[in-house]
Amino acid sequence: MLRTIGGFQSKISGSIQIEGKELASIDTLDLATKISVVLTEPIASKNMSVKELLALGRQPYTNWLGKLSADDISFITKSVSLLELEPFLDKKCYELSDGQLQRVMIARALVQDTSIILLDEPTTHLDLYHKVQILKLLKSIAHKTEKTILFTSHEIELSIQLCDKMLILDGQANPFEEPCKLIEHKNFETLFPADMISFDANSGSFKIKN
Repeated sequence: MLRTIGGFQSKISGSIQIEGKELASIDTLDLATKISVVLTEPIASKNMSVKELLALGRQPYTNWLGKLSADDISFITKSVSLLELEPFLDKKCYELSDGQLQRVMIARALVQDTSIILLDEPTTHLDLYHKVQILKLLKSIAHKTEKTILFTSHEIELSIQLCDKMLILDGQANPFEEPCKLIEHKNFETLFPADMISFDANSGSFKIKN
């Protein structure tokens, strides 16, 4: 779904519109000013420094020489501050932990200055502390910058607590609502076999049945 919305592959059916325009009618460079994407694939070269990787986020706006303007540098500086990346700017990407690199990739998406940010499983391979840190950060960014942040996740309980809205891809109704409404309508209770796992609506968590 994310790859289709991001324009990486053709849609099977239906219509995808951004600002009233069909996705397929938007040229690649223009689309790069509207949507930024953080996928699970490794970056092309981990030998780049954090500073160099962040600068690539301004590529849709720079001239053919790739020279950064004062505005470009301002966007990079703001993203570095928001993600608290100052200590890592001169480090090579291969020197970073998974959590640090994930923050850098999110910062690069912010540097791109798009109204929509797509992330595929942004908490994969992270421990609980860093999972919470990344998801709280994404929520803060969405509210502070008024951007739409859409991410896929299997971290259902964390998503219930931190997302404004959730889309449950159950292959049937695919409900899209605020987490509290999804709980109220018992949508989470259909995700797992009832004889193995139960959903506690009061705590918003799943429990294994003995």
